[in-house]
Amino acid sequence: MGQTSGTHGGVGVYTNILVVYKKNFEEVHDAALATVRSVLDELVSENVVRVDYTARETVRRADFVGPDLVIVLGGDGTLTSIAHSIDDQTPIMGVNSHPRMNYSDGSYGFYMGSDPDNFADDIRMVMDGKAIVNVLPRLQAQIITTSGNKILTDPALNDLLVANTHQYQPSKYRLQRFSEGIDVIQQSSGCLFSTFLGQGAWFRHVANIEGTTFPIEQIDGHYLFVSRDLPRGDRDDDGSYWSWTDEPTVMTSDMHRGYVVADGWDEFHFTRGATVTVDLNGPTLQLLTFRSTIHDRVAHWIGE
Repeated sequence: MGQTSGTHGGVGVYTNILVVYKKNFEEVHDAALATVRSVLDELVSENVVRVDYTARETVRRADFVGPDLVIVLGGDGTLTSIAHSIDDQTPIMGVNSHPRMNYSDGSYGFYMGSDPDNFADDIRMVMDGKAIVNVLPRLQAQIITTSGNKILTDPALNDLLVANTHQYQPSKYRLQRFSEGIDVIQQSSGCLFSTFLGQGAWFRHVANIEGTTFPIEQIDGHYLFVSRDLPRGDRDDDGSYWSWTDEPTVMTSDMHRGYVVADGWDEFHFTRGATVTVDLNGPTLQLLTFRSTIHDRVAHWIGE
């Protein structure tokens, strides 16, 4: 795939901005929203932009049709949930409303390139075309039902889970990765797929890959895979247990009911006999940062 991450320069003229904010009536988030609104009001008064606001709890996919810039105010969970509705042409700017550097119980905000203290300068950088544009690959699954219907799941910035809807029951499936010669029957607690950047969200808590680094030329075109809680005797080193791959993974369900969950958000259900194909062919995401690229934050995971 080879997408370029961390290019400088604008990706368009921004005249229509949508702000999606986290609404939980906590003072820190309300204060952050007031700061963002004050800065944007100044741009509106200069006839530079038009701005709409909506809470995450009430936002609809149709709200993302018109805007040419989406600002997400909250934390990583807010951004990843909103990103599902954003295409590969609309830049997204994350503003951490509760940054850990100011609050001990705050959010790390890995994907959040800005914060209330820097927002006024950062939005001007966006308007001037000086933001860093990180073009990030996303995972996506295609479900083909037994009747031949094709369903595309939401794209995932972090990870995809394919598992039995009843987590107390085993996930049974046929696992195939054709070009790698993998064709096995497995019974596990489900399969977890992660982008390179998403491995810190969940994957590293599931699979022991501490100390592993990944070639810089592969990080935009490969993804991570693991069969969760696979019996130890079945944890082969051929890529059927865990893998760093650029090939599609095909799972044929032997479960009465299963689901695909993108970034811990919406569920896409399937039944026995359905096939689920996972790869990195989802729409990319244009994520704006300002003082460093997103890959600079995980330089310890990147090898030559």
